[in-house]
Amino acid sequence: MAIEVKIPAVGESITSGVVSAWHKKSGEFVNEGEPIFTLETDKVSTEIVAEKSGVLETKAPEGQEVKIGEVVATIDDSKPRPEEKKVSEARGVEKPGDKRKEPEEKKKAAPVAADVDRGRPDSPPRATALSPAVRRIVEEEKLEAEKIPGTGAGGRLIKADVLEAVQERRKAEPVGEAVSFPGTAAPSPRGPEPSADGRFIRKKMSPLRRKIAQQLVIAQHTAAILTTFNECDMSAVQELRRKAQEEFIKKNGVKLGLMSFFIKASVEALKAVPVVNGRIEGDDFIQNNFYDIGVAVGTERGLLVPVVRDADKQSFADLERDIADYASRARNGKLKIEDLQGGTFTITNGGVYGSLFATPILNAPQSGILGMHKIMPRAVAVDENVEVRPMMYLALSYDHRAIDGKEAVTFLIKVKECIEDPKKLPLDF
Repeated sequence: MAIEVKIPAVGESITSGVVSAWHKKSGEFVNEGEPIFTLETDKVSTEIVAEKSGVLETKAPEGQEVKIGEVVATIDDSKPRPEEKKVSEARGVEKPGDKRKEPEEKKKAAPVAADVDRGRPDSPPRATALSPAVRRIVEEEKLEAEKIPGTGAGGRLIKADVLEAVQERRKAEPVGEAVSFPGTAAPSPRGPEPSADGRFIRKKMSPLRRKIAQQLVIAQHTAAILTTFNECDMSAVQELRRKAQEEFIKKNGVKLGLMSFFIKASVEALKAVPVVNGRIEGDDFIQNNFYDIGVAVGTERGLLVPVVRDADKQSFADLERDIADYASRARNGKLKIEDLQGGTFTITNGGVYGSLFATPILNAPQSGILGMHKIMPRAVAVDENVEVRPMMYLALSYDHRAIDGKEAVTFLIKVKECIEDPKKLPLDF
């Protein structure tokens, strides 16, 4: 019986998406629970898995925009698995009392299979021992598995090995030639269209990029955005990290980064100036009494802002684990809708890209966003002496409809004080 594969509802406000990549080709057998395609929406990418085992027949090409509930494939669960079909063809239909002997070729093949297991030099290429996930990537990307160094047990290839091989090949290819692999954006629904004279290329924006553009325009059109600046001396935080890093890693299994300090400092500033932790909704002002901090993460698909929940109640180690997990999942297209919703304040770090000074745009409907920047050694006056210190410019963009200049400046100074004197933070390491 053929079972329809429909586009599932992946969020209340999402009505459509793009079939960015088929992980199985039409006519191939899929197992229940195995990913069959990636659905890219204006918020996240989601792998859709098979609800039944059977032979897949695709009805929508890669890059096509589809509506929620639309049928994009069918799975025929009445057809046998490939291995069952091969066994039937090799043995024929056995009848009761049929004592036909196995073909000599099959007997001779048995020792070879044993050689694969024992890893003998005369064994076949490693492709025969690949996991389903690794095999899928190897086949889709037309990789030569035997030429890729394996880091798994006994030199086996793992998913990270083949993804790295795809990335290395991608770097070596000419600019403009796209390579798609699981977890990243696939080619746009309409391929790039060079102009007649070759002076420009037109291509359709991805759903995520369209959503980002829409949100930025909404923020600019609906809020009275103003930015105030300050700078902070990073000496104390850098020294504290240097002294505590080894013990912190040994105890928690994760590095002590900068972002956890700024999240903690922002929470302290939000407590001191609560209005920055609110938002305007129609004619009302919503004052949030919880601290869910969005942390902007740059990916190939665009800027995503996963939310660290109850940041005021988390330890430094918990914050670092959350940040690392979100960053990894964001870049691999594994974030869920709920990971991006409900933030009360956002922090963005342009310094990781070398930005020295910038004015961040609000993450609507929030009323404030803190911009971090590159740490630069600069000459500053310290106790009437000129010293070279590691300095960072800070920028707070805020909705002037809800927040006055005095409150914005007070907030930013509080962040500065907490960073320059980390003892004012609830240190727990």
